[in-house]
Amino acid sequence: MSGSSERAQRADAQRNVEAILAAAIRVLARDPKASVSVIAKEAGVGRVTLYGHFPNRAAVIAAAVDRALAQTTAAIDAARLDEGDPFEALARLVDASWSVTHQHGALLVAAERILPVDELSFAHAEPMAAAEAVFARGQRSGAFRDDISTGWLVTLLHSVTHGASTAVHEGGIDAEDAPRLILATMVGAVTPPGREVPVVGGQVAESVP
Repeated sequence: MSGSSERAQRADAQRNVEAILAAAIRVLARDPKASVSVIAKEAGVGRVTLYGHFPNRAAVIAAAVDRALAQTTAAIDAARLDEGDPFEALARLVDASWSVTHQHGALLVAAERILPVDELSFAHAEPMAAAEAVFARGQRSGAFRDDISTGWLVTLLHSVTHGASTAVHEGGIDAEDAPRLILATMVGAVTPPGREVPVVGGQVAESVP
């Protein structure tokens, strides 16, 4: 086999992998129970081709989670969380976190059903570290209350964001309104007691009843 033929085959294989992962993210975002056959059909490849790259459904999901993690990291990096007013940085963090959570929420549901806990913990590690840095910076500057640990604030943000995702899927709130509600909840939570809740992102951020 010539070198050009080998390169062509490698390029075809890479395109198939990219198509499979993109399809897995789309399909599992709609239905976390989606089968390998559905993913292969969405990707425009046969089951044999899919299994040629991934030995089983769990491997497809793990690779899709890795891809989603890369997208999450890119979104967080683009948010410039170490710049500007801590409240505005929090608003950018909420926007970045929500865009990824809403897009990949059902994918994570699928992952939780099949992947080891340590792999899922690793997937959340970098976003949680970025959030903790935002809260720590806000506390150091005096903008955020410092009587609540940054670890608890990260847990709260994670819970509120995933709660919003569940509410959207159940029809309780609109996806477009979710970031505002998440931000309102978090700004109310981090504002020091007795201090007026600041205006963030052009809106008055208040705790959600």
